[in-house]
Amino acid sequence: MDIGVLFKLAGLGILASMVNIVLKKSDKDEIATIVTLAALVIGLTLVLDMIAGLFDNVKSVFQLY
Repeated sequence: MDIGVLFKLAGLGILASMVNIVLKKSDKDEIATIVTLAALVIGLTLVLDMIAGLFDNVKSVFQLY
């Protein structure tokens, strides 16, 4: 696991929260919710990619398939 992925996730969370706060202060709650959901989807794709790599490593270690 690379430490850079953790920094990417942290940066994504900080950026999404900053944009969310700015949009809520300017009374654009719907767009703020969409931005938050988009950041969540991007973060989940990063995590799912790491989990897929983990399963590939487990397969290769135990010589499955």
